[in-house]
Amino acid sequence: MSTTVTTKKSAAGGKAGDSVFSGLSLGAGVLILAVLAAVALFLFMQALPTFQAPAEDVSGGEGFFAYIWPLVIGTVIAAVIALAIATPIGVLVALYISHYAPARIAKPVAYVIDLLAAIPSVIYGAWGTTVLASSLVPLYGWLAENFGFIPIFSGPASQTGKTILTAGVVLAIMILPIITAMSREIFVQTPKLHEEAALALGATRWEMIRMTVLPFARPGIISSVMLALGRALGETMAVALVLSSGPLTASLLQSGNQTIAAEIALNFPEAYGLRLSELIAAGLVLFLITLVVNMIARAIITRYKEFSGAN
Repeated sequence: MSTTVTTKKSAAGGKAGDSVFSGLSLGAGVLILAVLAAVALFLFMQALPTFQAPAEDVSGGEGFFAYIWPLVIGTVIAAVIALAIATPIGVLVALYISHYAPARIAKPVAYVIDLLAAIPSVIYGAWGTTVLASSLVPLYGWLAENFGFIPIFSGPASQTGKTILTAGVVLAIMILPIITAMSREIFVQTPKLHEEAALALGATRWEMIRMTVLPFARPGIISSVMLALGRALGETMAVALVLSSGPLTASLLQSGNQTIAAEIALNFPEAYGLRLSELIAAGLVLFLITLVVNMIARAIITRYKEFSGAN
């Protein structure tokens, strides 16, 4: 009899605990949405004077769209360059650590990659502007001389190396630990039975990775890339230090272009009045870009999730 009573009390306590946890989880989710909505509302209200102001009163005298468009293009170009460099390197390094390297090598390599994430962005920016930029000047000159017929490599090449391409390289180094660490964690979670079954059927190690590991890890890889993209889109100091402000240009080898985040960081301390509203409006645009990118990433992950077996 006592055992039955104890069991009923435990069941009741478990149900109460589940209800409390469910309520707290729901509250946390609602709170996040409320904060997100509050941020969006604040940005919109503060940016409203810019949207209502005459075009000639906005920076450049041609309206907000003409002001923000080059910044959006610069932001996207820098982020795309960073992802194009960091994604294949990060995934390959993660595969090497998880499936190829012996333990005595894999662990130190993983530690070094993880340590890159702990370096402050201002250090990356200082290194990029003092060391990397000048080191890339000869390469930029060679690209302009031999591939100048391609618009993105047209000259004259910058003599300081402070270009959008240099900023992209710096961002690639900064987001590399994110892609590598997340990809490595999902690679090692691949069911061992799937890997062993592929090897037992005569597959080589690469064929096993291609048939079992990569399909299983696809949502995780996409998640890591999107998280890295968020870091690249919002990076401020590193880009501000590396880039030389200038007009929008199609060439990656010429000084110019600017990102939204760097524009805000460089001008916000001295801004007031309508100029402050312009920068907040630029922040609102960056907020919307990041939101759209994350929504697209979520849709892609959901689409491929059922084919990977990942949770």
